Amino acid sequence: MKAGIVGLPNVGKSTLFNCLSNAKAQSANFPFCTIEPNIGVVNVPDSRIEKLEELVKPERVQMATVDIVDIAGLVKGASKGEGLGNQFLGNIRECNAIIHVLRCFDNDNIVHVDGNVNPIRDKETIDIELQLKDLENVEKRLEKVNRAAKTGNKEAQTEKALLDRIRETLLQAKSARTVTPQNNDEEVLMESFQLITAKPVLYVCNVDENSAVNGNAYVDQIRELVKDEDAEVIILSVGAEADITELESYEERQVFLEDMGLTEPGASVLIRAAYKLLKQQTYFTAGVKEVRAWTINVGSTAPQAAGVIHTDFEKGFIRAEVIAYEDFVHYRSEAKCKEAGKFKVEGKEYIVKDGDVMHFRFNV
Repeated sequence: MKAGIVGLPNVGKSTLFNCLSNAKAQSANFPFCTIEPNIGVVNVPDSRIEKLEELVKPERVQMATVDIVDIAGLVKGASKGEGLGNQFLGNIRECNAIIHVLRCFDNDNIVHVDGNVNPIRDKETIDIELQLKDLENVEKRLEKVNRAAKTGNKEAQTEKALLDRIRETLLQAKSARTVTPQNNDEEVLMESFQLITAKPVLYVCNVDENSAVNGNAYVDQIRELVKDEDAEVIILSVGAEADITELESYEERQVFLEDMGLTEPGASVLIRAAYKLLKQQTYFTAGVKEVRAWTINVGSTAPQAAGVIHTDFEKGFIRAEVIAYEDFVHYRSEAKCKEAGKFKVEGKEYIVKDGDVMHFRFNV
């Protein structure tokens, strides 16, 4: 599962990517400095794993990760191939969610591709290009499905009805994610269309250092604009985040954050938000060899969770032994949880909860 960082040129995408992944994507003050998409595998900050490490004292610890893709800046006309449009749109299509970076700071030394700072216009530029590309794809599909629908084919008629609704929405300059599937068949179809504007989105307002805590007028404009989108807005001073990553020690970084009025780096908030945006959650395995966070889709069953460790665990699943994270921390060990009756045995139908500490029994 991958989240792609998008935005106009020079809004701070590559600098943000470097902060998140410590990968060395080129960051320069001109458009198209990131030609190929850069992919970073980023640890998901989670205080729970630190607590489990403290209790279990394992030989090693492994955190959950999320893939972040740095995609070069889109420009007006990208849907028609302007700039490096087609390539970029293809890279976005391969991602499961979108992190949309908006420039919400003034700085005469950093060129804006459209001449002045206006995050509402910038958002609309990106939205329109993505909507136009989706509209092109929807109309191509409609050409094919219309013929089959006229013959009375029920599946084709269902697909046509959904495509017509999506087309009408896109023509109103709204994204496909605002179209709600009416039933399971439409949900499956919607997924199969792979529309860019159907992907969940998170807005990152890149602000100056003084606005990192409370935002500014630009951020207020964006919040008002997206209030009906069911999308999260995060405030981040990407320049300050870059400075924080340059500091050698944890203590220095904490002092820097305190001076800014922050309790943790904004990058940590963003990574957790991206993880949630991708509908991911975590369960833990905790033993003396290793304490590890495993990533699963929200709603996964116990066998599906076991399959993330190894396919044999899912094929030969017998049962899952489960302790809620809060119980593990309260009683401080597996043995004490058993004594307190907090050790549960679950079968194939069990839906894994975020934070479950699990052990699987299987037979192949």
